[in-house]
Amino acid sequence: MKSWECATSDRSQAVADRLSLWVCAAWWASLSTLGFFVVPMLFVYLPSPALAGSMAGHLFGMQTVVSGVCTVLLLLLALMRGNSRVFSRYPTPVRWVPVLVALGLCCALVSEWIVSPHILAREDLALWHQLGSGLYLLQWLCAVSVFQLELRRQFAGLARWHA
Repeated sequence: MKSWECATSDRSQAVADRLSLWVCAAWWASLSTLGFFVVPMLFVYLPSPALAGSMAGHLFGMQTVVSGVCTVLLLLLALMRGNSRVFSRYPTPVRWVPVLVALGLCCALVSEWIVSPHILAREDLALWHQLGSGLYLLQWLCAVSVFQLELRRQFAGLARWHA
């Protein structure tokens, strides 16, 4: 391998690492902002719970799109890193990142395509709402775990780089 190929590979690896951290942050922050701040404020400030619920449903639908884009990007970046020689040096918890990302994506899709139609049809509303809330919480836990693991991985890389 020529020296310029190694430098290019290292540079693209660094860009992929930084991009994955930014995408993790966007995924976690969007879930946190919508679920813990925006939707509760809708129920406080809009005139009726029905209007707030309708607006929340639309926002959760858009959050599914954001989560889908973020998780697909994270899976692609993890696939890129999985083929590199550097990935094998990371500890086992970091190897769980693609599993957690895929689980988060599944939570978002199940919530959007299975739970949401039942809520909109007002079928056994309490049950489906609790299930949707549980899936959202599980997705948030996946996002925060991935973000924490990515931070740990990147800081471990910095420590090795400066050692």
